[in-house]
Amino acid sequence: MGITTAARLSVCLAAWLIAWPALAVSLEQFRVNPLTGDQLVLELEFDGPPRVIERLSQSPPSLVLQLPGASSALLENHIPIERQGISAIDVRRAGTVLEVVIPMARVQPYRVQQQGNTLQVLLGEGVSAPAGAGHPLPPGAINGIAGIDFRRGAQGQGQLVITLERPTAAVDLQQHGRRLTASFHNTHIPDALRQTYDVSDFATPARRIQTRRERENVRMTIETDGDFVYQYEQRGREFVIELARPAVAAGASRAARGGKPISMNFQDIPVRTALQLIADFNNFNLVTTDSVQGNLTLRLDGVPWEQALDTILQVRGLDKRLDGNILLVAPAAELAQQEQQLLENRQAQEGLAPLETEFLQVNYAKAMDVVALLTNESTSLLSERGAIAVDDRTNMLVLKDTRENIENIRRMLALLDIPIKQVVIEARMVTINEGLEEDLGINWEYRNDTTGSHNRTEGNLNINLPTTSEGGSIGLQIAKLSDGTILDLELSALERENRAEIIASPRVTTSSQKPALIQQGVQIPYSTVSEQGTNVEFADAFLSLQVTPQITPDHRVVLDLIVTQDSVGEFVPQADGSIVPSINAQSVTTQVLVSDGETLVLGGIYQQDILRNVTKVPLLGDIPVVGRLFKSTSDTNRKRELIIFVTPRIVHDSI
Repeated sequence: MGITTAARLSVCLAAWLIAWPALAVSLEQFRVNPLTGDQLVLELEFDGPPRVIERLSQSPPSLVLQLPGASSALLENHIPIERQGISAIDVRRAGTVLEVVIPMARVQPYRVQQQGNTLQVLLGEGVSAPAGAGHPLPPGAINGIAGIDFRRGAQGQGQLVITLERPTAAVDLQQHGRRLTASFHNTHIPDALRQTYDVSDFATPARRIQTRRERENVRMTIETDGDFVYQYEQRGREFVIELARPAVAAGASRAARGGKPISMNFQDIPVRTALQLIADFNNFNLVTTDSVQGNLTLRLDGVPWEQALDTILQVRGLDKRLDGNILLVAPAAELAQQEQQLLENRQAQEGLAPLETEFLQVNYAKAMDVVALLTNESTSLLSERGAIAVDDRTNMLVLKDTRENIENIRRMLALLDIPIKQVVIEARMVTINEGLEEDLGINWEYRNDTTGSHNRTEGNLNINLPTTSEGGSIGLQIAKLSDGTILDLELSALERENRAEIIASPRVTTSSQKPALIQQGVQIPYSTVSEQGTNVEFADAFLSLQVTPQITPDHRVVLDLIVTQDSVGEFVPQADGSIVPSINAQSVTTQVLVSDGETLVLGGIYQQDILRNVTKVPLLGDIPVVGRLFKSTSDTNRKRELIIFVTPRIVHDSI
């Protein structure tokens, strides 16, 4: 069965309704007016004021006038001219846009001006830019670049806006892997604009834009961080290049699923006809292979066109590739085979690509670490023919590989070779009398002494290990203070009252994920006897704090803490007659997340001193037995707590 009459009317009516608002201007006449010298004027007369978008192409040289919503009433669409290097012009329709194509033997200056309902195209060497178009250009240049700007679009796409001196733009865009090259032919650029722009902070596919002059041309190279799609548009003197991620482009296509719906009701319709209807509905150019055959029956009512297309492809075992406005449809296996063949051809070409030598400066990382990363089997970016060496004196890489691999390594180095953020660790080691924590504003909050678990309540983190009352013990408790200034005032007040003593206030700067060690104590000498004689050795009795900071993406700090308290124990006699001191070693390891500038409090480190005071009458108190009547003895048990305050502060780069 064929296409039903109702279905034909539905498709035609939908196309007519879509095109109706735009088909408001008609091209009525076309005239050629030669001027004196090497100049030519082409006049296009419409029945109303037209809207024109001009685009100059370099390969092949041609000027294209795009007239959205216009139609042509000319009897011929191919009009011979044979003047000024122009053989003929072509008038064609692309969807709802009328295009007037003016092919040229070579790129030449031009100007498009509008007078009422008439468009005038002036061509030739003597054509000058309109008033206010820009600054004078050097001889031989048909255009110049007046400004370069980069913006971020609403959907995360990057927009490179090049402001030209004149609307005459001969631009050639080529994509090479993750780079996009825009060549502006016969174009001048000031020295101030010839530089490299870092646009990585805009969070778009573009990372760096390099602008340089190549003889009479200007070459812009846009480096990206991955796969991308691009499109360009010229609006008067502005040439806009837009880059988007493929996921964004796919998302935009899928967003059309909620956009333009299509209704199709056919029985036994050829697959190619159904595909052509969808292509015409979206102004696509359709390309199918000979393998796309067969008929199908479908009824779709108000279905997004993308979903309708995917359904047809799935039923017939087909697949699609969309490149710009060209829709390629073929069997899925055939497309996969073609892509596999292209991949093999590319790999074969890479094997024949010439090797180049490049010197890459490593600024912050160690060059040997970079080499280890590049030569690792799982992360290597070198080809089988590539080689890399290191100059330790200059911390430079000597790289020999293909140009594409060198650029990949350069991009990787730009991402990894960055300065590591640093953290200033401020520590205060204070001994206080037992029970003075509340005077310092320390609240250990909820504690579970039986399990040693940790709980978080109201912003105060507490990790509790069961403590004992014996001297020199550690029962770690952790709390947080937000105001370091008030803490300093409290410590100074307690120190003046002899209720606290500030032992040390060290400050050290370290890199993220690099440990910083703060320790204080004594080295106890003792003698050892060996065949070489008597030697003096030392036993360490330190109170140490090792902090390893890690800066999180939200500018907080994860602290890995190791607290160690070593004290002198009993002296143990040895077989050789020497006495060696024993060391009571205790340590606690924990991890805490704090904000930038927030003070962490480590408590529960106790020191117990037993003091014996003897008061006696001189001489009489030293008499055996009877001397006890003239002296008195008292024991004082003093228990003090060592509290360590740790404040991490992120070092911010000064701009």
